[in-house]
Amino acid sequence: MEKAAVAALEDIKARDIVVLKVAHLSPLFERVIIASADSTRQVKALAANVREKLKDLGAPAISVEGEESGEWVLVDLGAVVVHVMQPAIRQYYNLEELWDQPEPRRPRARKKAAESRPAAH
Repeated sequence: MEKAAVAALEDIKARDIVVLKVAHLSPLFERVIIASADSTRQVKALAANVREKLKDLGAPAISVEGEESGEWVLVDLGAVVVHVMQPAIRQYYNLEELWDQPEPRRPRARKKAAESRPAAH
């Protein structure tokens, strides 16, 4: 789904495409894709192309938000959420900073102190 969405964005010349792994931050989706477009017309065309290409692959959009204004359109594909934005809107909301958080480090299993000591004779 991620590759198909990125390909659909590239088809219509989206700029600055970023894919973020966010499964560790939200149980609702696994990836956030963010792309820029130069005009409201291009924002709408990119979102429509993503929706159409994924529908053709059997993954129709769950919802689409923001098509009226065309400054920022969100295409919810379930495991993947695509944001197509004009540069000023993208810079203002800075979703990359919000979603690009490192996965938490898992603590290593500690050996019991007795197991790490040499055996007494």
